[in-house]
Amino acid sequence: MKSSEGKLINQGVDDEMEVFGYRPCLWKLILVGVGVVCSGGLLLLLLYWLPQWGVKATYTKSSLREAQILLLRTTDKFKQWICVRVHVMMAAGKTPFDNFNQQSTNHPLNGDDHQGPETEHEEQIRKLIPSESVKYMKPTTLLTAPLSSVHYFTHNSIKYYWNEGTQNFEPFNGLEDIKVSCAAIHRDHSSGLPKTQQHYRALFFGKNEIDVRVPSLLKIFVKEVLNPFYVFQLFALILWSTQDSYDYAAAMALIFLFAIALSLYTIRKQHVRLHDMVVEHSMVRVSVCRGKKAFEQIMSTELVPGDVIAIPTNGMIMPCDAVLLCGTCTVNESMLTGESVPVMKTSLPGFGTEANKIYNSEEHKRHTLFCGSHVIQSHFYADEPVKAVVVRTGFSTEKGRLVRSILYPKPTDFKLHRDATQFLMCMVGLAMIGFIYTITIDVLNEVHIQGIIFDTLNIVIIAVPPILPVALSAGIGHAQRRLKRVGIFCLSPQRINICGQLNLVCFDKTGTLTEDSLDLWGIQRAEDGSFLPPDSEVSTKNLLNTCFAACMATCHSLTTIEGKLFGDPLDLKVFSATGSILDDPREEHIALYKINISTVVRLPQQSGEFGIVRQFPFSSALQRMSVVVQQLGQKHLDVYLKGAPETVANLCRPDTVPQSFKETLESYTRQGFRVIALAHLQLESELSLPQIHSLSREQIETDMDFLGLIIMQNKIKEQTNGVLLDLRRANIRTLMVTGDNMLTAISVARDCGMIQAHEKVIIADAVPPNDQNPASIMWRYPANPVLNNNQMSTISFAGEGLHCEKDTGYHFALSGQAFAVISEHFPQLLQKILLRATVFARMAPDQKTQLVQALQNIDYIVGMCGDGANDCGALKKAHSGISLSELEASAASPFTSTVPNISCVPNLIREGRAALVTSFCVFKYMALFTIILFCSTTLLYSVLTNFGFYQFLFIDIGVTIFVVFTMSLNPAWKKLVKQTPETNLISCSVLSSLISQIFNCLLFQLVAFFLVQHQSWYEPPKSIHDPFSKYDPNELSNLSVTPPPKELYGVNYLYADVRNFENTSIFYVSAFQYLTVAITFCKGKPFRQPSYKNWPFMLSVFTQYAFFLFALLHPIPAIDDVFQIADVPYEWRITLLIIALVHAVVSFLLEIVNNRWGWAYFSRNFCCKKRHPKTKYKCLALKLKDEAFWPPAPSTIAYANSTLLLHTSVSPCLKKTK
Repeated sequence: MKSSEGKLINQGVDDEMEVFGYRPCLWKLILVGVGVVCSGGLLLLLLYWLPQWGVKATYTKSSLREAQILLLRTTDKFKQWICVRVHVMMAAGKTPFDNFNQQSTNHPLNGDDHQGPETEHEEQIRKLIPSESVKYMKPTTLLTAPLSSVHYFTHNSIKYYWNEGTQNFEPFNGLEDIKVSCAAIHRDHSSGLPKTQQHYRALFFGKNEIDVRVPSLLKIFVKEVLNPFYVFQLFALILWSTQDSYDYAAAMALIFLFAIALSLYTIRKQHVRLHDMVVEHSMVRVSVCRGKKAFEQIMSTELVPGDVIAIPTNGMIMPCDAVLLCGTCTVNESMLTGESVPVMKTSLPGFGTEANKIYNSEEHKRHTLFCGSHVIQSHFYADEPVKAVVVRTGFSTEKGRLVRSILYPKPTDFKLHRDATQFLMCMVGLAMIGFIYTITIDVLNEVHIQGIIFDTLNIVIIAVPPILPVALSAGIGHAQRRLKRVGIFCLSPQRINICGQLNLVCFDKTGTLTEDSLDLWGIQRAEDGSFLPPDSEVSTKNLLNTCFAACMATCHSLTTIEGKLFGDPLDLKVFSATGSILDDPREEHIALYKINISTVVRLPQQSGEFGIVRQFPFSSALQRMSVVVQQLGQKHLDVYLKGAPETVANLCRPDTVPQSFKETLESYTRQGFRVIALAHLQLESELSLPQIHSLSREQIETDMDFLGLIIMQNKIKEQTNGVLLDLRRANIRTLMVTGDNMLTAISVARDCGMIQAHEKVIIADAVPPNDQNPASIMWRYPANPVLNNNQMSTISFAGEGLHCEKDTGYHFALSGQAFAVISEHFPQLLQKILLRATVFARMAPDQKTQLVQALQNIDYIVGMCGDGANDCGALKKAHSGISLSELEASAASPFTSTVPNISCVPNLIREGRAALVTSFCVFKYMALFTIILFCSTTLLYSVLTNFGFYQFLFIDIGVTIFVVFTMSLNPAWKKLVKQTPETNLISCSVLSSLISQIFNCLLFQLVAFFLVQHQSWYEPPKSIHDPFSKYDPNELSNLSVTPPPKELYGVNYLYADVRNFENTSIFYVSAFQYLTVAITFCKGKPFRQPSYKNWPFMLSVFTQYAFFLFALLHPIPAIDDVFQIADVPYEWRITLLIIALVHAVVSFLLEIVNNRWGWAYFSRNFCCKKRHPKTKYKCLALKLKDEAFWPPAPSTIAYANSTLLLHTSVSPCLKKTK
């Protein structure tokens, strides 16, 4: 790649960008400067709106190494351009992890011995270094370290530094950048950093703070005013002012100042809210290790990656991301995950195979304390303090990423906005037509040049409505307030309209569809390779002195805080059933156990006491957790494990797993129970504590004895079935995405109505490739169970009888493993499966996000509803994410519900549909209003007259403003319907309605315009460009004022009189037309409440109707003088009223006809004669209708290999198993 070409930064992640280098070009700068002066600053404004043009116009391309300005372009479909400036910093190294201290021998590393004033050499060096760098550097560093220049730029609060090796800019995130192993962290980073090294790293990482700066009102104001719409409006205000129309200009200025003020308030309020969220704990005092035993108190803003901090016993709010070196911590991570249940964090493994792995915050999150999380308490062994190594600071932390996702959201691809832009381009075209028409009329009538200029500019302002963006946002603002009243808070108002388009919603199971709490239904122990009878009433008496009871009591992540138990609800239920007591270890326990223990568990009736020696926390990827314990009085150690039954069974000796394990498990899961399996292993008594800690998890969790099953019952929330039924009736697909067992998920899906009783379920069991076989998928058809009273049904797998090639009543069910295998090895098959997939079980958090992306790739508009625990990524990725958690993690979700059930989903969709319909109504009204006014003005221009200023003022404010803002107040319809609202502004139904109404309005304006000219009392109008037109010729000699000179003809309309018969007729007819089309377009059912329930709108419209009728039929001289209404005969006033009434009747009839038949006729004859689905999933569904081998037959296998191509009509990939 050439040096002048762009390179990729952040490759492979969401914020991937291309970067291009530029350096200043003097002759280009001079040319642009001349252009700015000649254009009166308009060129500068254009270059501000298009930064890529500004850079290319004033800079020349260069290599990235020599660039002073960079152009960044996102690689997504939006292709956004960003301009950033390259800064140069002087530092002793090129990267933050260079150890420059070894280069110095003249001074101590910490620089404490340097005393006295600066030398001349120091002062010269300080002048070369930016001020922000100097404050982090000690005098000895300046003297002894050779300085080199480091190029960097800042984008979205992240700094990118130049890397000579890769010849590209790269961010420094923290210790993970150097790919350090867990063992190396213990070995090389356990003693902390010297002060000089800390100050040096601070050069690159900066202050450890998430600095959400609240912009000043002036800065927000300037940015808003420079918006193209407001610039256009400012141009209009200047034009009106030059025509001495100060009243009109002042009134319109007040309206737009109000709109800007509202925008300023909203933007600043969001920044203040985010600032308050992060500033509360952004600065605390921490203890930093400066050697083996030495600790120093510093401010948390001074922390850098590599520092070692001490975690107090009573806990703290984490100011950074840090990994535990020793001890354990009980942490509340609700700010990040939305999960209010405290979790146990253990120290990073320093021995064994686990220690050789490269540290990764995601993989080792059970050992990582994340910024913003609340460490409730820490546990240490003996006198050793709990220490953690700082791995990331500032905006690179997990909390920093969350804040950045809010500060710099991804743009939303909403078609309404794109269509509105296309409409504005059409209006610009219409303005050009009016521009040419006006010039032609004025030239033919010998109008002065200044008059031509004002006429043409006026027609352009009329044709392009600057109020359109404000009008479109009105409906969204009203919908946001209505959502707030039902407990739904919105962080991204623009997504409300997208909610009206949702056609698929994914639901988490636990805590969303079902209750958070689990009830212990019973247990079923196993002995000697066989199951004992199930025990639905757990009796501590029957469990005394059994490994099963010991496993229930010890294998958990519970902790005590101020005498109360905290932890996972499942662990709490299981532990409580044993009647055991959990306690923190004291000095006497250390003496009794002769080994360091973290927790003491005492079983009831003095049947045993256990000390927990080591804990392997639950991992969603491994689907299990385990503990190493010692029973008081025993020399050996025991391992207890619990987890997903399939996973636990694979870790046990086959002879201990009952032969009926599969059938028994399926009998429980098929009924919707959540099943947990337990296992036990006795370790060799010769193993010492260091040896125990050196063993990896895989070495310990093997060859275990199967103990049995715990059966938990998770009840469905009472609102779930009704909500899912409403969504089903509205033709909105619903999916379940859970981390639970497959058959449990299927059972819950049937119970809540996602899968009907008569519909089949096809389980896709996908296996990754191995040395002998390629990746494969086996299709299983579990039969629908028949439940007898007080009996549990067993599950069976059907044969050929269940398969019907043309049957559409089927659903696919996939596990997380199957989803991963199919995504990688069967990408074409994945889309076919997603069309009918309903249950996704054993899904990891990142797989939920991938699923949402896959559904979006086939053009579904996806909603996601979860409790926030493991759904944050999916909530952010979905078009509309709804969090049922009120915790701070919900800030990452566009919507947050204070009602902890899924009833918020139909409410949000209803309001979204209402807001979408409102946007269309406002859009159609503004389009027709603009065209009516444009037609009226061009008609009047043909006779060299126009509307008066107060006529314009009343039309724009008295009519349009009130109508637009009140027609948006219609509440949403009370229930969801199967019909979906229109989502395309440039569609046949919208166009047919607009075009028919345009011709209707124009027709009746032409009737009034030409009919008045044929009246016996008619007199031709006087030209508004004649400054003497206001005066009667007989009165000119008696004028006490001197008329303006001839060279000022057409400069303003102050002396012009628009009082003529054409003006009066067109004014009254068009005024009634504005109100008529407002009522016509203000639609209600089935997406909004009827307009008659919107009393502000009805009051506004009928008040204006009454005013116009009164002014028309009972003229008052004062009103006629203000609006410059001509004195016309009463018969003509009745004629105008008849014209308005006939227009209203025709307008209503046209809209009724268009809604029923007109759009179909328009579509058939003008749009496209043979319509094909535009969405991918609909096209794929049509293809699958003709496929004979879909869905796959039971017990068939699909293989992925180099010779197999999966098409929609291919069957050789399905092979019957023998």
